[in-house]
Amino acid sequence: MKAQDIMTQEVATIRGSATVAEAVKLMKLKTLRSLVVERRDEEDAYGLITEDDIAKKVVAFGKDPKDVKVCELMTKPCVTVNPDLAVEYVARLFASTGVDRAPVIRGELLGIISVTDILFKSDFLSNPRLAVLERALADANDAARAIAEEQGETSEAFVKAWEKVQDLEAEATHLRAGVAPKAADANLTFTSPQTVAV
Repeated sequence: MKAQDIMTQEVATIRGSATVAEAVKLMKLKTLRSLVVERRDEEDAYGLITEDDIAKKVVAFGKDPKDVKVCELMTKPCVTVNPDLAVEYVARLFASTGVDRAPVIRGELLGIISVTDILFKSDFLSNPRLAVLERALADANDAARAIAEEQGETSEAFVKAWEKVQDLEAEATHLRAGVAPKAADANLTFTSPQTVAV
């Protein structure tokens, strides 16, 4: 499954210049826990303001929400997710950055994905990624052996088949180790299933 398969498409946005009081009113109206902060223009980054931001930075200090702007609390740029990113990579991104939701973007805002979406909408219970990967690895091994018997281990077809086996094995090893990306990489945005941009 991909981020686009489980994301929430209806997203509420707010301007950075809006007050926290306006943000809370919109959150209540739409029963949301976060709002995406609109970009000023196409070259600007999206931001995110959450109920935690408001509780910890406004309520906890007794500030008047009518006097505090969204731009003072928001995370900008925020972690974003490519709609084609596999759900397990979204979960890893969340684990490494400490976020629990992120806008889904491909040029423009398409939706938002959260830990709740991952838990309740994805197929990780019935189709865990490691099991799928291990089945694919076994199939790739069988295919590589068949090519080796038919065309030899020096053939170009076998070399490509064996590279696929090695790639699958590397990914399976990584998953078995249960290692999420390093916390030092917390500012990374996963832009596609294979690439990472700073």
